[in-house]
Amino acid sequence: MATPGQKVVLITGCSSGIGLRIAVLLAKDEKRRYHVIATMRDLKKKEKLVEAAGDAYGKTLSLLTLDVCNDESVKQCINSVKDRHIDILINNAGIGLVGPVESFSMDEMKQVFETNFFGVIRMIKEVMPDMKKRKSGHIIVISSVMGLQGVVFNDVYAASKFAMEGFCESLAVQLLKFNVIMSMIEPGPVHTEFEMKMIADVSKKEYPGADPETVNYFKNVYLPSSVDIFETLGQTPDDIARCTKKVIEADSPRFRNLTNPLYTPIVALKYADETGGLSVHAFYHMLFNLGGLMHLSMKAMQCLTCGCLRSRSISPN
Repeated sequence: MATPGQKVVLITGCSSGIGLRIAVLLAKDEKRRYHVIATMRDLKKKEKLVEAAGDAYGKTLSLLTLDVCNDESVKQCINSVKDRHIDILINNAGIGLVGPVESFSMDEMKQVFETNFFGVIRMIKEVMPDMKKRKSGHIIVISSVMGLQGVVFNDVYAASKFAMEGFCESLAVQLLKFNVIMSMIEPGPVHTEFEMKMIADVSKKEYPGADPETVNYFKNVYLPSSVDIFETLGQTPDDIARCTKKVIEADSPRFRNLTNPLYTPIVALKYADETGGLSVHAFYHMLFNLGGLMHLSMKAMQCLTCGCLRSRSISPN
């Protein structure tokens, strides 16, 4: 239970990765400004979080079961919080889907939206009315640069993030009237067990429904390039956690917060040409025409870019 003066922070998707690191960082705040409610679908997966939290577990960090895809689970979770009082909601739970779109079933694609889009909406709908009554609150969504710039073979995942960006951009205007802040955290590539395992798994999969040429480009061109990009531009979950904490503590939190300055020029391509042709053709040439040159350029960037710049996040202030 939060002590007087502490802000109650509820975070979804805390069994690993970004959600886990945000929960631990806030729970271990030296000034003990936060009481963190870390949630996950299955509390049997709590070991990593409990170990990382150390002495904070049971003091400034507590656990609740929550499935963002289930209406009743969301309601029960929020109802179990004292007075339903949540000062900061951090929507982190999400799933990925990468590969030729022809090979995915409609159910697989719907599940991405059920989690990444409707899961966030369920949480906001349950928490927002109380924030509006109190004229106070901060809603944070862990989005992605893929909500701003589509990436080949990530069609459905990017679409779910684009949808969330549009939803939050619209809602942010209304919330200002009630002194409730909306913030988007937009990481580029992030090194997590989830991402690395997904890349390893998809490289072994078959893709029925996709033509051999498309599968070849996906497995032998896109995936190696993706690994290069993660190694060169990738941040850690701790980087994203620190950026999120800065957003929380900013005097005037920004709506959009790109965490990786090295990825910003890639996003900027989209806005440099109103026709959209510049970014589409740039990505096409990078993937399909440059081939080995792209691999070499990634390696050169990796050597030339110092670690302090790679890990630096854009200040939310």
